[in-house]
Amino acid sequence: MDIRVLRYFLAVAREENISNAAKNLHVTQPTLSRQLMELESDLGVKLFLRSSGNRTITLTEEGMLLRKRAEEILDLVEKTESELVAPGESISGNIHIGSGETHVISLLSREIKGIREEYPDIHFHFFSGNADNVTERLDHGLIDFGVLAEPSNISKYDSISLPVADTWGLLMRKDHPLAEKDAIEASDLWGIPLISSSQRLTSQAFSKWLKDDYEKLNQIATYTLLYNASLLVKDNIGCALCLDKIISTSEDSELCFRPLKPKLEARWHIVWKKYQVFSKAAEVFLKRLQKEFAG
Repeated sequence: MDIRVLRYFLAVAREENISNAAKNLHVTQPTLSRQLMELESDLGVKLFLRSSGNRTITLTEEGMLLRKRAEEILDLVEKTESELVAPGESISGNIHIGSGETHVISLLSREIKGIREEYPDIHFHFFSGNADNVTERLDHGLIDFGVLAEPSNISKYDSISLPVADTWGLLMRKDHPLAEKDAIEASDLWGIPLISSSQRLTSQAFSKWLKDDYEKLNQIATYTLLYNASLLVKDNIGCALCLDKIISTSEDSELCFRPLKPKLEARWHIVWKKYQVFSKAAEVFLKRLQKEFAG
């Protein structure tokens, strides 16, 4: 597989039509069709299901897997190219950071502001996802740094502990009966509809906190990122087990947050691959983090 053919494949997967993809790629339709057939022949799998009627094509299961990997490969190629073409004298380039939803990003934003004032040609790109998404991209070299909360396994990475912690609790409507309480105990959770994180490590942490089987909770839905779950909470579908300070619970909000009792906290770490070879821009960022947080 070469990079050009992967770009062709992704264009067809996106357009779901060879003619449209050929126009966007500025190649002829026969050339594009031949490249795709050669790709399928080289891989020994069928990537597309072709419709004879409306000329729409869809991806097979193998095609969907290749699309995911091709996107990762091209992201890595573009990231590498941007690092290599950076001028030798001035420090410039792109820094890619993956993180879950958390207010601790404000700690990084202060450092980013200082770097941007000193090195205006350094640019930052954030990827938002849960710990599984972030570590996958980190392991594949698609991001330089990840921001992970416990109980994520950070032992396989180099890391810096950030001097903050988020608190787990219950997000609910202000007219919910539990909103009258200052804190939520384990016995309050039995029986009520709950929306919880889909992450396995999070469920293990809650199981330990509950001193019982986490699966016995009445979990009606799961979430990856909290915003969509908060809409379900607003519509009175359930209450969300989540971290604080992510969703607004100001006076004009319909929602409120109550911490768990006993307290359950998540400490945050910024991590990177061991033996990572950084670009000059990423080295600047890392040295600033080490000076600020690792002293």
